[in-house]
Amino acid sequence: MEVNTRIFGTIDIGEDKLIHFVNGIVGFPELTKFALIHDNEKEGGIQWLQSMQEPQFAIPVINPLDVLEDYNPQVEDELLKPIGGLDPENMLVLVTVTVPSDLTKMTVNLRGPIVINADNKKACQVITEGEEYQVKFPIYEILKSRKAGE
Repeated sequence: MEVNTRIFGTIDIGEDKLIHFVNGIVGFPELTKFALIHDNEKEGGIQWLQSMQEPQFAIPVINPLDVLEDYNPQVEDELLKPIGGLDPENMLVLVTVTVPSDLTKMTVNLRGPIVINADNKKACQVITEGEEYQVKFPIYEILKSRKAGE
């Protein structure tokens, strides 16, 4: 599938790489087909969930463990049923990144992680239980110190 994106230009995504969000994502329930795009030269870091239905729409995402090593939210099993049985071996968890014009105010949403079943490529965005995790968790200093340590 070829798509002309705002950020990456024209890219070709194989059908086997598509991720299907059963109920769309928060705020955009009509967008259900995405591809995860990342810099092949680096492990980790910010990746992009690129919509296949709306080429101008891409969301920056990151592995929450890259910014908070003990991230382990509680999620009701019922919320994960639409994407199939999950275990740690077939689960990919990402959080959305907000990048304002002032990069020092960059945050991630730890309260609404995206959970992907790597086996069947089905995904959902869930809201975690409790008040433990923030919607706007600052990450600029964390990413800066990790980059300095490379």
